[in-house]
Amino acid sequence: MSTCSPTVLCAVYSALQGKKELQVSLFQTLVLCMFNDGDRFSFEEVKSVTEIEEVELRRTLQSLACGKARVLTKEPKSKDVGDGDVFHFNDDFTHKLFRIKINQIQMKETQEENSNTSERVIQDRQYQIDAAIVRIMKMRKTLLHQDLLKECFGQLKFPAKASDLKKRIENLIDRDYLVRSDGSTNEYNYVA
Repeated sequence: MSTCSPTVLCAVYSALQGKKELQVSLFQTLVLCMFNDGDRFSFEEVKSVTEIEEVELRRTLQSLACGKARVLTKEPKSKDVGDGDVFHFNDDFTHKLFRIKINQIQMKETQEENSNTSERVIQDRQYQIDAAIVRIMKMRKTLLHQDLLKECFGQLKFPAKASDLKKRIENLIDRDYLVRSDGSTNEYNYVA
């Protein structure tokens, strides 16, 4: 079963609200089902019973207690979930709809994840840069450095830096796709 697959739970509230259907994720379902056995649980209790990894559990509890549809309440009241927080079933929950979709809160990407993503994008783009340089040089046979850069910028569908293109040209020279002209270090020849 996927952690993203939606589940529909039936929640019974005070006589004023009656029954509501909650469309939630698997992790949200695990947390909400705990409240069949009690009205109050600490963060540590939820963590030990559900065995959801801590980062994912914080996200899940935040979506249930701090989002638009607050089916749980938390003490102390804040937007972040702390280790000492206590969660209660919100019997006073009200909503105009019968079926309510409770979305998972998106976590912000950390600096490390952001740099890893950037590195993967650069690696994926290397092949596209190599292909563009080889295509251009195959067609032109001989080209000056600045002209090659201009044509590459025109062909590539993403913003590239001149330094990245220069690295890829050097790599293609090392792999014997291109050679520098005898008379000029600023001119490249395609090797068939």
